[in-house]
Amino acid sequence: MAFHQQYVSIEQPAMSQLIRELRQTLKLTQEKFAVKLGVSFPTINRWEKGHATPSPLAFKQIEILLNQLSESDDATVRERCQSMRRKYFL
Repeated sequence: MAFHQQYVSIEQPAMSQLIRELRQTLKLTQEKFAVKLGVSFPTINRWEKGHATPSPLAFKQIEILLNQLSESDDATVRERCQSMRRKYFL
């Protein structure tokens, strides 16, 4: 239940920005980010443009990825991901 409440609390513009920031932090194209999340390129494109929102399952995958990257050995990635977690989830 807590996840659902957390998911619905993120507004569409912030959701689009979160997805774009995470993808750019990883230095991935939309195509490569789509593969990483197991979705199609058009899906990532629609999410970033705010034309669609991730399903709860896809959002959970994004959250898990962000949490994993918050423990990265790469200091830049770790700091950016920790910042995103604070900005969008706390």
